[in-house]
Amino acid sequence: MKRKPCVAGQFYPGTRERLRETIGSMTDPAAARKKALAVVSPHAGYIYSGGVAGAVFSSTVLPPVFIILGPAHREIGSLFAIQTEGSWQTPLGESPIETNLASRILAACPLVEENERAHLMEHSLEVQLPFIQYFREDAAIVPICVSAEAGYAELDVLGRALAGAVRAHGDETLIVASTDMSHYVSQKTAEKQDRRAIDKVLGLDPFGLFTTVIEERISMCGFQPTAAALVAALALGARRAELVCYATSGEASGDYVQVVGYAGIRIS
Repeated sequence: MKRKPCVAGQFYPGTRERLRETIGSMTDPAAARKKALAVVSPHAGYIYSGGVAGAVFSSTVLPPVFIILGPAHREIGSLFAIQTEGSWQTPLGESPIETNLASRILAACPLVEENERAHLMEHSLEVQLPFIQYFREDAAIVPICVSAEAGYAELDVLGRALAGAVRAHGDETLIVASTDMSHYVSQKTAEKQDRRAIDKVLGLDPFGLFTTVIEERISMCGFQPTAAALVAALALGARRAELVCYATSGEASGDYVQVVGYAGIRIS
């Protein structure tokens, strides 16, 4: 299946020229790049979160293959939904599915299901792709949508399967965990709550992230994909994580009463 963009012209510009111009204004071609096993990147409209995503993708070595994990914002009928064949389009071009790696993940984790329909209207993975394509026109991807029903035990299984599949595949691969942080709280509350979640990621503590978000009711929409990415990165030898950038929607809107938080993190 050739998956067409569903939020082009809404979350980000719908034409190639304008999209390249927009991403160019949000990235730094002179930034020193560091190698990573995984990154955390936000998925809101670019006017709000693009600067944070741009900081991450500008300063990270980008390999030819990307596994993109994103939260499902609606019912998808699967715990973990993968697409193993076809391609994804954006105004910047078309990125093929890395079928070999996707098939390895599908075989390694019985909780993962082939489910192309789960991706058709979901924006959380799509908004990462133009940043990837901007720097790597040859990029291949593996998209995985994570249900809000996923518990920690299942995320641990997924993360370990991802790591095993990446090792077996052999090519350098970057895992991208797509998430926004706290939603529609004050700037002060966002900074406080988000710091608690961010500290768990920086501490390479996926279970701590999972339990902190639930127990403290932090409205971080992609904490489950982020936990799975952390499990995978740890299994691949991760030793540290660093906060690349943090911002809130208030910086773009001027409204600090109800903000959404965005964090960019590199795990290596």
